[in-house]
Amino acid sequence: MKLLQSLLLLLVFTFTGTAMAQTDSSYTLGSGDLLRVSVFGEPDLSIEQIRLNDAGTFSYPFLGSINAKGKTAKQVEAQIANGLRGDYLIDPKVTVSILEYREFFVNGEVRNPGGYPFQPGMTLRKAVALAGGFSERASRSAFSIIHDNDPGRTPRKATLDTPVMPGDIITIDQSFF
Repeated sequence: MKLLQSLLLLLVFTFTGTAMAQTDSSYTLGSGDLLRVSVFGEPDLSIEQIRLNDAGTFSYPFLGSINAKGKTAKQVEAQIANGLRGDYLIDPKVTVSILEYREFFVNGEVRNPGGYPFQPGMTLRKAVALAGGFSERASRSAFSIIHDNDPGRTPRKATLDTPVMPGDIITIDQSFF
């Protein structure tokens, strides 16, 4: 019985890790994300924590301003490695990790409107739960979401199962009865 429980726990952790890795690999960086930059064997070129500024950039030794906005962590790794290769290092091994995702926002008829840290697998249902649940006057079916990556900032109808991404703005409407 204990062996079966151990195997089930191992499977849960394996699938959870896989889902997070898939989210991280396609996730595009933006203002407010907190990163770690590691260069193997080069502690002076490694940064434990750096938050992307409003423009989605950060300052890096020898290379100056690195634009990370709209890029994946792998693309930023390649950008830093290419910048260091040659003049500074022969074959740099760079790793960029996302320590903390930027916030998404919940407003309208929830108990605690505001900004909340994104977590992989976030849905509107989970976002409402983080915001303390629906208020007494909340509609249980009228929700809208503005995706951060939408240049037109157009509110779109949503359901409780709609995926939420960092920077998104969720509005829970008021019920009329």
